[in-house]
Amino acid sequence: MAAPSGGEHVYRCSLAWEGNRGGGTATYQGYDRLHRVRLQGKPDLLGSADPAFRGDPARHNPEDLLVAALSACHMLSYLALCARNGVTVMTYTDEAQGVMALTPDGGGKFTSATLHPRVAIREEDKVDLALALHARAHAECFIANSCNFPVRNLPTVTAG
Repeated sequence: MAAPSGGEHVYRCSLAWEGNRGGGTATYQGYDRLHRVRLQGKPDLLGSADPAFRGDPARHNPEDLLVAALSACHMLSYLALCARNGVTVMTYTDEAQGVMALTPDGGGKFTSATLHPRVAIREEDKVDLALALHARAHAECFIANSCNFPVRNLPTVTAG
């Protein structure tokens, strides 16, 4: 998606850990991973670690949010390109997946992400264009361009 005019854009958040049960991080098992992300003028995000890392499954975790950011960024780039190219999108859904591998030293990193956008457009004669715009959207996606792992797109476009 083409950026608005004017150079650099800065994004800020405030994060506060809310998981001290009284003993701080004296032991790995002795604290909660609960945290709150504050974004000015927006609802707070209540976060935790993935349940595999002793997190609360009812809260957002960073790994889920990364996959969601990839999916949303691609969608927003794609919708803008469609609007600019005369393709009328009627519905858009995605079932995105990210894969994270643990490393022998106890760390981890994402090794891939795959988006599965399913799009319905109005114009039957523009299905090929609508499919091609996914490649452009991927190339322009700010989040995908910031990743050091492959992000694949497997789109489906229908018309009618």
